[in-house]
Amino acid sequence: MSIATLWALIALVGIPAGILAGYFLRKTWAVREAQSAESRGQALIEEAKSKERELLIKAKDQALKVIDDAKKEESSRRAEMTHLQDRLEKRESLFDQKILEFEQKQKEVTDTAAKLEVLKGEVLKIKDEQMQKLERVAELSREDAQRVLMDNTEVRMKDELLARIRKLQHVGEEEVERETKNILATAMQRLASSFSAETTTTVVDIPNEEMKGRIIGKEGRNIKALEALTGVEIVIDDTPESIVISGFNLVRRHLAKRVLEKLMADGRIHPGRIEETVEQVKKELAVDMKKAGEQAAYEVGVAGLQPQLVQLLGRLKYRTSYGQNQLRHAVEVGLLSGLIAEEIGANVAVAKKGGLLHDIGKAIDHEVQGGHPQLGYDIMKKYGLPEEVAYIAIAHHEEAPKTLEGAIVKVADALSGARPGARKGTYENYVQRLDELENVAKSFPGIDRAFAIQAGREIRIFVKPDQIDDYAATKLAADIAKKVEADLQYPGEIRVTVIREKRIIEYAR
Repeated sequence: MSIATLWALIALVGIPAGILAGYFLRKTWAVREAQSAESRGQALIEEAKSKERELLIKAKDQALKVIDDAKKEESSRRAEMTHLQDRLEKRESLFDQKILEFEQKQKEVTDTAAKLEVLKGEVLKIKDEQMQKLERVAELSREDAQRVLMDNTEVRMKDELLARIRKLQHVGEEEVERETKNILATAMQRLASSFSAETTTTVVDIPNEEMKGRIIGKEGRNIKALEALTGVEIVIDDTPESIVISGFNLVRRHLAKRVLEKLMADGRIHPGRIEETVEQVKKELAVDMKKAGEQAAYEVGVAGLQPQLVQLLGRLKYRTSYGQNQLRHAVEVGLLSGLIAEEIGANVAVAKKGGLLHDIGKAIDHEVQGGHPQLGYDIMKKYGLPEEVAYIAIAHHEEAPKTLEGAIVKVADALSGARPGARKGTYENYVQRLDELENVAKSFPGIDRAFAIQAGREIRIFVKPDQIDDYAATKLAADIAKKVEADLQYPGEIRVTVIREKRIIEYAR
């Protein structure tokens, strides 16, 4: 047998034997590993069961504890409820007792009131009997006796009362007049303000008569477009080289005037050009109003106003009241209020700001329903002004303002509106007011003559000296002043002067 054959035989026998040995070795190792894993798993299961038993025991303990706590809390609540119920029962019984006592006292009071009514009737009866006896004895009724007593007292005290009244009036008038003159003179001499009287028409000068026809346009289309866009009436008559713009709104009249001036300067006058010019002038007016508001605030010395509020203030430039320009009036009132506040020690900043804006409601009173005092108050509150400033818009129309600054602005407003030339009134209204003033004075008995003088700011009354003595003249002046306040409407104040004089004339021949 050769060596190669031997190796082949060994290989043939050895390979299967190795494979078989490896198989048995691997199987043995696998069995051992399986047994080891099973033992570990069994250990984990035992450990988990042990922990489960511990957790169950703990859970049972906690559940028992919670149950015990709940039972204790329930017993505590039951005890508290029992206590509350006992208290309620006690209070209810006490309340019932109080009600019974109250009903008893009410019954006693009712009985006492009935007895008092009976006694009152008896007392009144006795009083009436006594009064009747007194009237029979005195031969005077109660009213006559009272009148006689008052007349006797008035006669006895007349001279003393008259002297006291004259003394008090003299002292009070001198003191008040001196202080008032000092304050108002100081304020007014430091303020120089112009005035302007506006009407309801504005005159526009034109270069030639031909321009009137161009403004009217074909079949009146130009003038109709202009009136429709500006809201005014354009009057073209025979007046040479002039056109009249009529309307109650000064802003619209000024708008129409500027539009006409621009159209005449441009030379192109037709509805399309008119519409463009109106829009352009409206923007220019808005800018002009803002500048006017800023200038007014600067002139008075008021800073920190909202831009919208400044714009509304500027609108007053094109607003008049009785012919007085409202922006100039606002500036004048603001300056006067600041000066008066400085003199008497009030808040100058509040007085100035309130005086400047006191009529701000007039900037929109043609567009919004309501009176300008309330509108002004709402506007100032809307734009963040404090209550003491906003209240002045209402205060300057109240009889008795609640703040010192409100009273100052009310006085400054009267000064600005009442000074000669500040406002324009019609002749008929002026004459009617004077007639009414004289008629009120003549309606009292004992009047000889009455004259309204000083443009209606004073009524001078001459009484009949045989019918009116000095004491009655003093009372008459006060009565006439009250009647004038109640019956008439007038700017500022009216001085009532009663003159009593007796002239005895003899002739030597």
